[in-house]
Amino acid sequence: MLHIVACIKQVPDTKIIKMNPKTNTMDRSSAPAILNPYDAHAVEEAVRLKRRYGGTVSVLTMGPPPAVKAIRKCIEIGADEGYLITDRAFAGADTLATSYSLTKALDKIAQIKPIDLILCGKMTIDGDTGQVGPGIARRLDIPPLTSVNKIVEINKEERFAIIHRKLEDGYEVVRSTLPCLMSVEKEINEVPYSPLPNMIKAARYQPHIWAVADLGEIDRAQLGLKGSPTIVSAVWAPQKPQGGTMLDGSSSDRVDSLLGILLERKELFQAIEEGGGGS
Repeated sequence: MLHIVACIKQVPDTKIIKMNPKTNTMDRSSAPAILNPYDAHAVEEAVRLKRRYGGTVSVLTMGPPPAVKAIRKCIEIGADEGYLITDRAFAGADTLATSYSLTKALDKIAQIKPIDLILCGKMTIDGDTGQVGPGIARRLDIPPLTSVNKIVEINKEERFAIIHRKLEDGYEVVRSTLPCLMSVEKEINEVPYSPLPNMIKAARYQPHIWAVADLGEIDRAQLGLKGSPTIVSAVWAPQKPQGGTMLDGSSSDRVDSLLGILLERKELFQAIEEGGGGS
């Protein structure tokens, strides 16, 4: 029986979020909070492995109290237990401090039930770094397997896993010892609609909530803003591209207009190169 823990995060929907023009920071209040899409695939894969081999799926996240919404979404997908670590001391954490805090929580979960496998999404859509998963693996001294797009086999008795890692021109077959940590790609599965019993269970579910004091021996200097060496000097929204030219008339007229525009661009580029602008 496997115990799989999926590390997740509640993030603002980046399709809707706006930038604050005065501070050049993300206005997180401008967009609804959602379960990080990559993490949804990690939870779904954990649930599929549970059905395949038997076991339990737990999810872990760090964030403010409203992050229980993301945990309940994971319960809808099929997770069994959810853990939220929330404390003002965690605020302002970069990936280094986040991996430290989550590792301490994983240590406590492992005391309740030993962990065989940790799954993470490839990255979060609000940070796009992909650093937290490997950071956790480094702190736990277990193998990190990134860009996983297929889990071929998990053998708890002989303590190994066989997976496919996504490459630019194919995939790599890797055999790893257990426990290990896998950061998964979206292509690993499709997340289906949740069945009604799962939705009812999720609506009633109360996750385990821990503060810093609940995590046992911990170095507060490595938490939150104090434990975050990353400095973001500036953030800004890219300028919107200028609108194109509308081509009117019949099909032949539009083709002639398009060819004229392309010829003008070609002549412009040639003039720039001849004038030394292309060197």
